[in-house]
Amino acid sequence: MKKWFLFFLVCAIALAACEDVIDVETPSEDPRLVVEGLLRVDTTQMWIPVEIKLTQTANFFGTIEPVTDVDEIVIIIQEIDENGFPNGATGTSSLTQLDPGSGIYVPDPSFDEDQRIPVSAVLQGNLEFTLVISWRERRYAAQTRYVPSVPIDELRVGDNTLFGDEGTEVIVRFTDRPEEGDFYIFDFGFGNYLVTEDTFYNGQEFEFSYFYDEEFEPGTALEIGLLGADRTFYNYMDLLIEQTDGAQGPFQTPVATVRGNVFDVTNLDNDEVVDNAQQPNTFGLGYFAIVQEFKSTLIIE
Repeated sequence: MKKWFLFFLVCAIALAACEDVIDVETPSEDPRLVVEGLLRVDTTQMWIPVEIKLTQTANFFGTIEPVTDVDEIVIIIQEIDENGFPNGATGTSSLTQLDPGSGIYVPDPSFDEDQRIPVSAVLQGNLEFTLVISWRERRYAAQTRYVPSVPIDELRVGDNTLFGDEGTEVIVRFTDRPEEGDFYIFDFGFGNYLVTEDTFYNGQEFEFSYFYDEEFEPGTALEIGLLGADRTFYNYMDLLIEQTDGAQGPFQTPVATVRGNVFDVTNLDNDEVVDNAQQPNTFGLGYFAIVQEFKSTLIIE
């Protein structure tokens, strides 16, 4: 019995001696600016709902924090000439935080002139919008143009499921514009997005099924949005959806770095060219886009 006791005692001491603390080094870098600037335009309204959310990246175990200390944030509106170049600024919209500490920036109501952007601005001319942000002695810029969309013709609930008995099929039908090369983004709520292009249904009705991975109680209202997109925004959303699998939303921190249209332009001499190709390691994250959105609501019966 004593031999067995001594055997277990030696094993315990040996195991205890093997318990070393291992320090795991995780990647660390200076915080990067993250811009959540998807502006959804309802053409039946008077004003574009401008709301730019700024956060900063954190290290592996860090917490994502809002950016509350910008020196300047403004949207510059420029008319585009027949050659596709800006033809001077036609207006600006200065932004500020109404809720200090939120990191959410909206048109500044303290100005004498209204800083809101009217919907008519995107409908009456060929305009380019440049978001400019000054933060921690760096200057960032993102450019976009308004992209129209099309209405949703029909929403209805289907009877099929993908896996097992749980889930909800929603059948969506819409009619593509006659122009070739249209891109669309569907917002199914709950951080679920889907991208599509009109390669195989240009100018035609198109119907498809989308599957939620849960069953909804009768009376549940599902609001679904159909947004316009250009090719660049389409590609950006496609990559983010692939990484997040629709579970976190398109502006959460991705597994790998996905570059949007936010550039660090601190050292650029030409203000009309927002591109930092010569500075590959200095960049912001996120996206700035102004797109038309049509919404439709489906009531689960």
